[in-house]
Amino acid sequence: MPKLWIHLEGLLVLFLSFYFYTTTGYSLWLFLLLLLAPDVFMLGYIINTKAGAVLYNIGHTYVVPGLFLLSGLYYQWGLVTALALIWTAHIGMDRTIGYGLKYGTDFKHTHQQRI
Repeated sequence: MPKLWIHLEGLLVLFLSFYFYTTTGYSLWLFLLLLLAPDVFMLGYIINTKAGAVLYNIGHTYVVPGLFLLSGLYYQWGLVTALALIWTAHIGMDRTIGYGLKYGTDFKHTHQQRI
C-alpha cells in the first residue's frame, strides 16, 4: 500500500508542477526539452555506485529544486521558477513510474523497490 501512495504522490507532483509551469509563460517546448535533464545526475555512476547514488539523490530529492523554486518566486526570477518546476515535474514523473532515491549498494536498490 505505501508504494501506491508514493506513485500517486509522484503523479500529483508531476501534474501540479506542469500546471504551475504553464502559468510562467515559458514554452511547452522548453518543458519537454528539459524534462529529462535531471538524469544528468546519474553520471556519478561512472565513478562508482556510492558516488552515483549520492549525486543521483541530490538531483532527485525535492530539496534542491524546492530551494530554487522559493528563490525564483521570492526574487521574481521567472526562468529559475520555470526550471525548478520542470525539475520537480521530473522527480514526480520518476516517482510515478517507480524510480526512487538510490542506495549506495546498487543502482537498482531504491527507496521504492528493487528495479
